Amino acid sequence: MSDYYQVLGLSKGATKEEIKKAYRKLAVKYHPDKNPDNSDAEKKFKEISEAYEVLSDEKKRQMYDQYGPDAFKGGMGGPTGAQGFSSMEDALRTFMGAFGGGGGGGESIFDSIFGFEGQGGQGGNYPRQGMSKKASITISFEEAARGIDKELSISIHASCKACNGSGAKSESDIRTCPTCAGAGQIHQTRGFFSMSTTCPQCHGAGKMITNPCGTCHGTGKEKRKERVSIHIPAGIDDGMRIKMGGYGDAGENGGPPGDLFVYVRVQAHEFFERDGDDLHIQVPISFSEAALGAKKEIPTLTGKTCKVSVPEGTQSGKVLRIRSEGMPNVHGHGKGDLLVHISIETPVNLSSEQKKLLEEFHKLENPKNSPKKKSFFEKLKVFF
Repeated sequence: MSDYYQVLGLSKGATKEEIKKAYRKLAVKYHPDKNPDNSDAEKKFKEISEAYEVLSDEKKRQMYDQYGPDAFKGGMGGPTGAQGFSSMEDALRTFMGAFGGGGGGGESIFDSIFGFEGQGGQGGNYPRQGMSKKASITISFEEAARGIDKELSISIHASCKACNGSGAKSESDIRTCPTCAGAGQIHQTRGFFSMSTTCPQCHGAGKMITNPCGTCHGTGKEKRKERVSIHIPAGIDDGMRIKMGGYGDAGENGGPPGDLFVYVRVQAHEFFERDGDDLHIQVPISFSEAALGAKKEIPTLTGKTCKVSVPEGTQSGKVLRIRSEGMPNVHGHGKGDLLVHISIETPVNLSSEQKKLLEEFHKLENPKNSPKKKSFFEKLKVFF
C-alpha cells in the first residue's frame, strides 16, 4: 500500500486545504469519464480517492500518522479493503464530496469541473445583452471648447417591429422544442453522473418556429438606421469616447440592448495648440516692441481678446501666462491657462532711412544692451 501523502504529492505537514486542493487536481486528471477504458487511470483514481478519504478526516489522519496504512486493516474505520476502495462507486462518492456534492440548481458536477460552465439549467435560453456598437464623430476645436449637441446616424440590429422580436409570423407559429421539451438542454447519464448539453435541435432556445416572420426571416431582428442625438461636453479632447447606454443592438431573450461608444475626433486649430487643459499660442512681435515693451491684444477661444503687457527687453521664447483662458476641464473642474509664446521678428525689406537709423543705433550699443551675447562669447573663449 502506497504512502497516502506521496500519492497526493504532499508532505506530512500539509494543511487540510492543501490536501483538498491536491486531491481535486488529481481527481479531475484521472477521472474515469476523462479516461474511458483506461484501467491505469481507474486504478490511480481509486488510489488518490482512498488517500483523500483518510487524510481529509482528522481522526483517520491521526491514526494513519501514528500507525501508517496498517491502521485501517481489519475494519478500523478506514477505506473498505486493505488495497483500497472495494468499488468505483466508493471512489466516486469521495469525488462528489470533495467537489461539494455536485452543486445545486440543476447543474451537474461536470458543469464546473469539465468545462460546461454557463449551461446548467438554462440551456442558452437566458437573457443576454445585445452587441455594443462603435461610431466616430469629428468636431471643430471651437466646438470642443464650448461643448455641442450633435446628431449621429448609426446602423443597428433592432428588435423586429413586424413580429415584436419573436421571429415568428404569429404566436401560433411558435412551438416547444420536442427534443428538449422547452428546457434548451438535453441530459445524458454517464455512469454515476448526469451531464447537460445544449439542445442540438433548438440550439438552446427551447422553442422552434414553424412559420418565420417574413421581415426578419426568423431572426427576431432587423437592420435599421437610426438618428441619435449626442451631447458632447465642453473640454472634450481628441480621442476621448462617450458611452451611450442602450443604443447598441437589441438583446437576446429579453436581455437589454448593447451600448454605443462614440469616439470623438477634434480638428486641429490654426493658432492654438492644446496640452491637457492649457492652450499655447505663438505671438510674433517686432524688434522695437521687444526692446521698448508693448501692449498686445491676444485672441482667445471664447471670441474675446485679452490685453497683455510685453515687458521692456523681452527675449524671444519668453512665455506669458493668462490665467483661466484655456480649455474648460471636461469634468467641470475649472479651466486651464493660455500660454503666450513670444517670437521676435527680425525686420526685413528695410528702407535706406531705417537702415541708417539702425546703423546709428548699432554705434551706440554697448555690452549692457546684450548681456547674454557678452556672457556667451566670454564662455566661448575658454575653448579657444
